[in-house]
Amino acid sequence: MRWNSLDDMDLNAKTVLVRADLNVPVEDGRVTDDTRIQRLAPTVHDIIAKGGRPVLLSHFGRPKGKVVPEMSLQMLIPAIETAFGLTVSFCADCRGPAAQAAIAALGEGAVLVLENTRFHPGEEKNDPALAAEFADLGDVFCADAFSCAHRAHASTEGVARLVPSCAGRLMEAELTALNAALGAPDRPLVAVVGGAKVSTKLELLGNLVEKVDHLVIGGGMANTFLAAQGIDVGKSLCEHEMTQTAAEILTKAATTGCDIVLPSDIVVAREFRAGADSETLPADTCPADAMILDAGPETVARIATVMEGARTLIWNGPLGAFEIPPFDEATNSAARKAAALTRAGKLVTVAGGGDTVAALNQANAAHDFTYISSAGGAFLEWMEGKTLPGVAVLGD
Repeated sequence: MRWNSLDDMDLNAKTVLVRADLNVPVEDGRVTDDTRIQRLAPTVHDIIAKGGRPVLLSHFGRPKGKVVPEMSLQMLIPAIETAFGLTVSFCADCRGPAAQAAIAALGEGAVLVLENTRFHPGEEKNDPALAAEFADLGDVFCADAFSCAHRAHASTEGVARLVPSCAGRLMEAELTALNAALGAPDRPLVAVVGGAKVSTKLELLGNLVEKVDHLVIGGGMANTFLAAQGIDVGKSLCEHEMTQTAAEILTKAATTGCDIVLPSDIVVAREFRAGADSETLPADTCPADAMILDAGPETVARIATVMEGARTLIWNGPLGAFEIPPFDEATNSAARKAAALTRAGKLVTVAGGGDTVAALNQANAAHDFTYISSAGGAFLEWMEGKTLPGVAVLGD
C-alpha cells in the first residue's frame, strides 16, 4: 500500500490537523511516561519547518461522549511543551468557533492542542457531521496515531476522507517497520507469541501459521497447547475448553509448513510469588499440585537456535510470568538473544503490545530491537492480518 508522507505535501502557510495519541499515563495531574509525546515531536517539528501550523487532535481516557474535566488535555500542556521545546497553547473545544479562533491566533512556530475528541459522542461513532467540523479546521490532515488506527472514529478515519491526508513520521515509521516484518519480510520469519489466553489471540495464531516459518508459543497459552496434546498441566493457567481449537491450529500449522515451538521443559512451582521454590522438569511431567510458570532452559536453547537461523522476528507477549522472578528467565534470555542478533546485524526485530514492551525493557533488550511499536490493539490487529481503517483511508 502506498500512502502520502509529510514529504509529499505542500504545508507552507497551511493548518495541519495532526491526529496524535496523547493518551498517556497521568498521576495527580502529572504525566508519568511521556514516550508517546516524545515520539510525536519529529512530526510537529517537520510541519513547522515546512511552514505549516500544527494543530493536535487526540482522545484521552474514556469519557463516553461527555465532558469530564479530569480527562481534559489541558493538564498535558506542560509535558508537551517540554517534549517539543516549543510554545504550546490549548483550546477548550476541538470544533466550532472556539477552535477556529484559536487556530487563527496561533503564532508562527507554535503548536495548538485541541480538547479531548471523545468529549463529543460523535467521535467514536465516526459521525460524518463531526468529521466535517474537524475538516473545516485545517487544510491538511496528518495521521500520526497508529495506536488508534484500528478504530474508525471521526478524528482517525472520517476526517481523512474530507481533506488531503498523509502519514506523520511516527505512523510512517510504524507502517514501514510492520510491512518489513510481515508484509515482505526477509526469511526465515519467526513469531514469538505469548500471553495468558489462546482465546484472545485466536485470529492472530490462525494468521501467523499461514505466514511465518516458526511460531514460538509461550506464556499461559502454551499450557493450553500442551493440554491439547494430552499433557497434564496440573494447576497451571489453562483454557481446557480451548484445547480442541489449539489442536486445530497445530494441524493447520502442519499443513502450512509452520514449525510450532512449544515448551519441552518447564519451570513449575506450588505458589505464585517472587522467590517461590521452583523446579525444572520435562514438559510432560508437571505435578498435579504444581503450576507451570515459565519455560525451561532446554526450550530457551531451542528458541535461540531458531532465532540464529532467522532473518526476521516479530514478538508479542512474554514467555512466562515475567513480572515475578525467577519466572522471568525464559523471557529475559530470549529477549537478550534477539537483541544480540539485532546488534550484530543478523536479525530484524519488531515488537509491540504493552506486556511485550514492559518485558523487553525489563530484560534491557528493547533499545536494541529494530523497532518497538507504540501500539497495543492496533499492533495486534495488524498481526492478525486485519485492515486498519485509520491506515486504509490514507491509501484511498
